[in-house]
Amino acid sequence: MSLPAAKPQTIPAALALSARRHAQQLAIDDGELKISYAELERLSRAAGRALLSLGLEPGERVAIWAPNSHHWLVAALGSLMAGAVLVPLSTRMKGGEAADILRRSGARVLFSVGEFLGSYYPDLLAEQSLDGLMQTIVFEHAREGDFTWQGFLALAEEVPDQALEQRIAALDGDSLSDLMFTSGTTGYPKGVLCAHGQNLRLFDNWSEIVGLQAGDRYLIVNPFFHAFGFKAGWLAALIRGATILPQRTFDAEAVLQRIEQDRVSFLPGPPALYSAMLDHPRRGDFDLSSLRVAVTGAASVPPILVQRMSEELGFKSVVTAYGLTESCGLTTVCRPGDDAQTVASTCGRPLDDIEVRCVDAEGNPVPTGQPGEVLIRGYNLMKGYFNDPQATLEAIDAQGWLHTGDVGVLDECGYLRITDRLKDMFIVGGFNCYPAEVERLLMEHPAVAQAAVVGIADERLGEVGKAYVIVRPGTSLAADELIAWSRDRMANYKVPRSVQVVTTLPLNAAGKVLKGELRC
Repeated sequence: MSLPAAKPQTIPAALALSARRHAQQLAIDDGELKISYAELERLSRAAGRALLSLGLEPGERVAIWAPNSHHWLVAALGSLMAGAVLVPLSTRMKGGEAADILRRSGARVLFSVGEFLGSYYPDLLAEQSLDGLMQTIVFEHAREGDFTWQGFLALAEEVPDQALEQRIAALDGDSLSDLMFTSGTTGYPKGVLCAHGQNLRLFDNWSEIVGLQAGDRYLIVNPFFHAFGFKAGWLAALIRGATILPQRTFDAEAVLQRIEQDRVSFLPGPPALYSAMLDHPRRGDFDLSSLRVAVTGAASVPPILVQRMSEELGFKSVVTAYGLTESCGLTTVCRPGDDAQTVASTCGRPLDDIEVRCVDAEGNPVPTGQPGEVLIRGYNLMKGYFNDPQATLEAIDAQGWLHTGDVGVLDECGYLRITDRLKDMFIVGGFNCYPAEVERLLMEHPAVAQAAVVGIADERLGEVGKAYVIVRPGTSLAADELIAWSRDRMANYKVPRSVQVVTTLPLNAAGKVLKGELRC
């Protein structure tokens, strides 16, 4: 009896396997452009050879700053074939924020969108010092003088396919695949390193649990720069042989139209996505009968929402999940068949070979049903923070447990419920927002002497930021002025939705701001 074939250990190997199994099946349906799995592998290999022509070395970083599209996928897969480490950049970032990530990651190549949402992205970096960046390639809407996507792909002719094959063959499951930056309590984003093998194992398992199948039509609204859109998004689809339908921006009507037009069957997203669909005044005009599976998380999920998703949107299965960038984006997931109350009130239970425990302040496990800090151990943990061994040691203890800073409760069945956040992080429409980072940026305003930011409830986004600021002597500052200033300097989800100018902030004996009092 023959043994089952070993599963791919690298993302290029996973693509090659899908290209053999599903050669003529659509891998990407991007509007008028439709790409089969065989064609996706061919295009990705061309991008990989073009990167070799530019002189990219194994292990160097390649950044992508663009909305969801087939370009993003081909650039990412080509970069991985060339042995590079992906650095996804949020399209919500302003120029200074993106430049900081590019500098600290040491990115050698940047793939950028041209015109998008009223900004010309290359111009946002025009005044930034980026000495380590050797080349920027503009995907679409390029201007005169830009190095275009077509010009980039033409470089592939200069490199034999065998040279790329050698790069691919040198990869294994422990090779680094991505460097994703996540904010933290220090106020500065930290780079999280993950590897090919752990990503593939984790999201192959996730796909099996949630029921993602070959032939599914997967509308990916979650941004490719986020673990939800990248790993639980296009990577999972690629592993399973599903068709990827990239969605550039979230608009409820556009999503409803695509579900009907493209017969979408698989639609993960944050709760805000489904709420917007349910509340759309013309929802009843669209045929949503193709919908089968919804996967949500990233914020609290009201039980009534789960019920309405099943009854009014027609999902056959609704599951929730939990993870952090430091855990490759995933740790726990509900199982099909879990009741609405379980789906709404928990994040599911750990995947196989992943452990979760809740501990007290001394690190001792707390009894079932009691709150404690959530710790995670398993193959899904990051390889470390980029160029920050001290932060890595602080995050992962000697026994291999990742200290998440989240407070949670485990029930008798091992299902996890997140109840609080030790680090004061709040979630705006599915995006993690860290007060320390926003406070640091607000302090750059010439009139701001002190700033404290907390998350407050918001009906549409779940939570939004509220800033309390003390102004410098001899200056004045209006709330709307600071909000407008912030919109020019930070990603939209970080911008405080309200500002209150105060004369003092509540402090404890150690001089730290009592955030709990500000939330009252």
